[in-house]
Amino acid sequence: MRTEEGAFTHCLPGQSLVDCLWWVRPHQGAGPYDPEVPMSSSTQSIPENAEDAELEGSPAGVHSSLTVGAPVDRVWQHLISARGTEALLGPGVTLGNKGESWHSSDGPHGVVRSYHPMEQVRVSWHPHADGPLSIVDLQLKPDGDGTRVDLYHEGQGIAEDGAGDKSRWDDALGRFAQALDA
Repeated sequence: MRTEEGAFTHCLPGQSLVDCLWWVRPHQGAGPYDPEVPMSSSTQSIPENAEDAELEGSPAGVHSSLTVGAPVDRVWQHLISARGTEALLGPGVTLGNKGESWHSSDGPHGVVRSYHPMEQVRVSWHPHADGPLSIVDLQLKPDGDGTRVDLYHEGQGIAEDGAGDKSRWDDALGRFAQALDA
C-alpha cells in the first residue's frame, strides 16, 4: 500500500506503526520525496517528562528506574549475562545480537532491536503468543559511583492498566539489582 510519495507500508487495518513494516525510497537533496514521511509512531517516542505521564491509556507506556552501586561496565556485563537477562525478561532468556529473537519459558518473547554496549538494549516485547507488540528500552547511565538503570516500556495494550505494568518492571529491576549483588 502506498501512503505518501516515496513511502510504502504493509499494515493491517487497526495496526499501529510499531506493528507494521515501512519502506522509504532513498533520495538526495530537496525534491518531491522530502515531505515528512512518518518513520515512527508516538508509541515509540518517550516524552521528556515520562515519569509524570498518565499511566492509564498512555501510548508512551511506563518508566521504571533505579540506581545500583556498581560501575556501568559491571552492570552491562550483568545485563547481558543469563542471570541478569532472566531477572529482567524471564526464565530461559538469553539475548543475542540485533535482529535475533529471545524467548522466556514463561511466555514473553521478542526480538533484539537495538544493542549498544555499555549504553542501551532495546527489545520488542510480546507478553504471550497473542499479546500486543511493545518495546522495552533499557538504558544505562553513570550516576556518581554507581549506574542509573532506566527501563521504558512503550506501546499500547501493554497491560490491563499502566500501574500493573509499572509494578511488573519495578519488580524486574529489583530482581536485576538483587542478582547483581548476589
